[in-house]
Amino acid sequence: MPVTRLKLGKLKVVRRQLLQRYEHQPFVSCLAGLYGCQWRRYQRARAQPGECCCSKVECGSFGLLILTFFLSFLFLYFWSEAQNDYNDFDWFNFGTLGFWFPWSLVLLVVAASLFTYIALLLVLAVCLLSEGQRLYLHWSHKTGIVVTLAFSVTATAILSDLWSKEWKTLLLSLQVTAPFLHVAAVSLMAVLSWPIALHFFRMNKKVRQVAVLGLYLSMLFSLYLVPLGMYSPCIKEAGTLGPAPRLIGHRGAPMLAPENTVMSFEKAVETGGEGLETDVTISYDGIPFLMHDSTLRRTTNVAEVFPNRTHLDASMFTWSELQQLNAGDWFLSRDPFGTVSSLSEVDRLQAQNQSVPSLAQFLEVAARGGRLVLFDLRRPPYGHPYSQSYINTTLQVVQAHINSSQVLWLPSEDRELVQAVDPELQQTSGEKASIQELTDSHITRLNLHYSTMSQQQISKYQSVNISTNLYVISQPWLYTLAWCAGAQSVTTNSIHVLSNINKPLFLMTPEEYSLMWILTDAVSALLIIAIFIFHWWRERGLPFWSGSRQTHENGPYSKFRTDSSEVICVRWSPLHSDPPAGALVSLPLVFNP
Repeated sequence: MPVTRLKLGKLKVVRRQLLQRYEHQPFVSCLAGLYGCQWRRYQRARAQPGECCCSKVECGSFGLLILTFFLSFLFLYFWSEAQNDYNDFDWFNFGTLGFWFPWSLVLLVVAASLFTYIALLLVLAVCLLSEGQRLYLHWSHKTGIVVTLAFSVTATAILSDLWSKEWKTLLLSLQVTAPFLHVAAVSLMAVLSWPIALHFFRMNKKVRQVAVLGLYLSMLFSLYLVPLGMYSPCIKEAGTLGPAPRLIGHRGAPMLAPENTVMSFEKAVETGGEGLETDVTISYDGIPFLMHDSTLRRTTNVAEVFPNRTHLDASMFTWSELQQLNAGDWFLSRDPFGTVSSLSEVDRLQAQNQSVPSLAQFLEVAARGGRLVLFDLRRPPYGHPYSQSYINTTLQVVQAHINSSQVLWLPSEDRELVQAVDPELQQTSGEKASIQELTDSHITRLNLHYSTMSQQQISKYQSVNISTNLYVISQPWLYTLAWCAGAQSVTTNSIHVLSNINKPLFLMTPEEYSLMWILTDAVSALLIIAIFIFHWWRERGLPFWSGSRQTHENGPYSKFRTDSSEVICVRWSPLHSDPPAGALVSLPLVFNP
């Protein structure tokens, strides 16, 4: 029985089946090559009906991949939503390490890169499962998964310990992003229904089928019901949105000029700030001046001018010594917000020549523009000549340079005395309290961290004419939340950005949100049902339309498994009585390495 090879073109039926079987082989080769470095066909195998899609080791690797995907996404989402406080994070590291570096951006880039890598691996795995291929993950990818998992867990744990308040920011972000995350998650489950349905109908064990389908449906129904527990102040009836919060420049406009300098406050006024916020301390000879930190190391060149006094408290310098310092060079060299490149040459020259301003200079800028002022007042250390009289010294400067009604008086020390000396000051508290306590202290405004944002509390205080200012809000989505929650003002680093926002980024009526929720769930449910019906139909080998020919003998997994090099033909010799002499019989051979 001599064996000869036939040209594929002479066997039209076989050719049609081969084309049906191999039309996606380049695609599968690419998938298997990227996922498991299996670029050649003999290196991989298809999962046979009733078989598991991978070995126990590969099944564990796939489970670890899924876990890493969710944990890396959690950290990336957490760190992306923390952008509002990147500046604080970088300066915290500066104080700890002693040198400046944009750690926040580096961490964001690393997190985004690792998540993208894991997401691509997961897409490759899902595509291979959709093609009925057995999974095999290359050892280098397994190492990458372990590294990504370790990074995500470690970074999340460290930041949770050092910066736990950012979890409140994460919860606030869900009030804006939850509707869109819900749509994305439901869409992802609809996509995953294809490989899940495909393997569900291949399984010959009822227990395994029930486990897979039960897990999938429980996750799907949970996602369908998630919106029931969602709350957002931006889902409100039409016409109930209040006016946009007024903008108070945090240390001026620190993205456009060095913080706490005359230039910074002038930029804040130019870009639409209705108020100016700063920090005040008292020099050794009794001149109130602007400085946020306890030392001069971060925002001046004190290390060059007074190298032996870099760690001294800022209030231990005289005014004449402070005037010798440059308060702008650091802004150009460190570029804390990444905005220096957007400044004009004139602005850069002006920033380079900034000095430490006095409180009087600051108040004059605010008085010229008719702006509100809000400042923290730091008590000088023990032994300072003005450690007992710093409040009176500051009050005298305020009364001499600005109308007291423009001042939001924040210091809590000796509040009753201050109120008696100058009743026109707008008494402002940095802490929540009962309405009775606030009114007894003549409080007219609260200055609270944005993480304490609550629509109910803001409304409650507003009902007794106590306004709420939230700090520090620099991201548009946070500004949107503050607007929807009814805050009267916000302290911000990005006046030039927020002043251009004319409406909330996210605003829906309850009816619009319900329609969005119902349509998303209904469309995805119909699509998933259709996909399961499609795979059930294919598995039974039924024709898809009237008059069509059945192309599968026993479902989609019993296709003709050869390629053109594997089709051989046996010519029967006349010695055989059956089949007739000269008959050609093609015998497809299946090779499973």
